[in-house]
Amino acid sequence: MDETKLMEFVHTFVGDLGATIAAGGVVLGDRLGLYRGLAAGAALPEELAERTGTAPRYVEEWLRGQAAGGYVTYDPAGGRYSLTEEQAFALTDPDGPIFAPGAFQLALGALRAQSRIEEAFRTGRGVGWHQHDDDVFSGCERFFRPGYSASLVTDWLPALDGVVAGLQRGVRVADVGCGHGASTVLMASAYPASVFTGSDLHAGSIDQARKRVADAGLDSRVRFEAAGAQTFTGGPYDLVTTFDALHDMGDPLGAARHVRSQLTPDGTWMIVEPAAGDTVEANLNPVGRVYYSFSAYLCVPNALSQEGGYSLGAQAGEEPIRRLAADAGFTRFRRAAETPFNIVYEARP
Repeated sequence: MDETKLMEFVHTFVGDLGATIAAGGVVLGDRLGLYRGLAAGAALPEELAERTGTAPRYVEEWLRGQAAGGYVTYDPAGGRYSLTEEQAFALTDPDGPIFAPGAFQLALGALRAQSRIEEAFRTGRGVGWHQHDDDVFSGCERFFRPGYSASLVTDWLPALDGVVAGLQRGVRVADVGCGHGASTVLMASAYPASVFTGSDLHAGSIDQARKRVADAGLDSRVRFEAAGAQTFTGGPYDLVTTFDALHDMGDPLGAARHVRSQLTPDGTWMIVEPAAGDTVEANLNPVGRVYYSFSAYLCVPNALSQEGGYSLGAQAGEEPIRRLAADAGFTRFRRAAETPFNIVYEARP
C-alpha cells in the first residue's frame, strides 16, 4: 500500500465528511437569518445572536464551523466574524445568480429518502418525486432559479432562432415540468405580450406555482395544470420549454413526441439540461459529481417510478437528447447556449 496515496484519500474523506455535516449549518444560516445578519457588519457571536434573535452559545459554535469551512471570515485580533463581498453574494440573496443555501437545502431533502433509496437499489423499483421530503421541492427551485434568473432572458432565449421576436410580439408558450413555476414567472414577466401554460406531474408544485403567479400579478396571462409531459394540453404552442426535467422522465421519448404534436409547424422546443459530456470520463469532475449524486437519489429513481422504461439520469449528455428529438420527429437540433451548470438545446420540426 502506498501510504502517501492513502493519506491523500483520507484527506479527501475528511473534507467530504466536513462538507456533509456542514450542509446543515448552511441551511441553518439561511433559515435563521445568520448570514444576512452578518452581512450587516462584522460581529462577535453575542452581537450576531442579538441581531438574529438566536442563542449566543449556538451561534458561537456555528460561526467557528463556518469559518473553518471558509463560509465566513474570522478576525483573531478582535474575535469578530464577517462576510466578504463574495461570501455575502453567494449566501444572502435567493434571487441572485448564485445562491448556495438552496443547493444544500435540496441535498439535505434528498438524503432524507435514504431508506427508500436503499430499498430501491435492492429491488430496482423507483421512488416517485412526490415521495420525497418537501425540502426537495422548494430546494430544487432555490437551486435552479438563480441560474435561470442569470441566463434565461438575457442569454438562453436570445440564442434561439427568432424566438425573442415572437415573444415580444405575442406567442403561446408551454413550460413543461415547471415545478414551482420559477422559469414560467421569469418568462411571463419579461414578455407581457405572450401567454403561458405551465404543467407538472406533481400537484403540490402546481399549487405553489399558482401562488407565485398570483403574487406576481401574472395570473391573467399564465395558467397551470397538473399534467405529465406526455399529456399536457392547450396546444398548438409556438414555444415549448423543459427546464432540467427531460432526464427525470420515465418516458422522455413519449414526452418528446407529445411536445412535437403540441407545437406549431414552425415552433421551437427549448430543452435545458444539466451540463454533461457524452462519456463517463468527461463527467469525472466536481460538477459531474454533484449531478451524478443528485441523480442517484432523485432523477433515476423518479424515472424508474414511471412507465416508459427510460432512465437517462442527470448526466446523459448531448447525444441521447439529440436521438430522442430525432426519434420524435424533430428535423433540426443544435446546442444553442451553455453555462458551467446547464446546456440549452434547440429542437425544431
